[in-house]
Amino acid sequence: MTALVAGVDEAGRGPLAGPVCVAAVILDPARAIDGLGDSKQLSERRREALYPLILECAVAWRIEFVEAAEIDQRNILQATMAGMRRAVAALSPAATHALVDGNRVPDGLPCPATAIIDGDALEPAIMAASILAKVARDARMRALHEQYPAYGFDRHKGYPSPLHREALRLHGPCPEHRRSFAPVRAALAAAGLLA
Repeated sequence: MTALVAGVDEAGRGPLAGPVCVAAVILDPARAIDGLGDSKQLSERRREALYPLILECAVAWRIEFVEAAEIDQRNILQATMAGMRRAVAALSPAATHALVDGNRVPDGLPCPATAIIDGDALEPAIMAASILAKVARDARMRALHEQYPAYGFDRHKGYPSPLHREALRLHGPCPEHRRSFAPVRAALAAAGLLA
């Protein structure tokens, strides 16, 4: 049987708002995709161009969003691990092995897995997953900007930039903010909204 190796990566662990996005991708060895790389090293334009190619050429792919409420309930690490489990479990055909970017493998994966530090710079399947996760999350943050224009989500994607911190100070958190993150808790406290 041919090995079906899934690359797994996430985008959005550090932001103060919005979901963390996890992607799992099984690449087709017969359909190589030129120009894959670590999504953080690629231009936005390049990532946007690679995204539909990955969807078209992959044997299987899955994108999972873990929303702010679940992040607050579980904590960011456990929420990310849950997203990885869901993404890998949803692949069809199922993966026979998963390569996970980082230094840990989620418990309860449906297949054996290996953690690879800097895997998004080393393994094409993880590179593909990092691109899907980043592009999908950026699109979600642009959509959230339409709902909550005061925060500038289209510009900083929820990361704690000076612009975002100032918007948080002026307007307080919106429903998409992660209340378990210290700067958001501080904004809630300043607005007298913490019990």
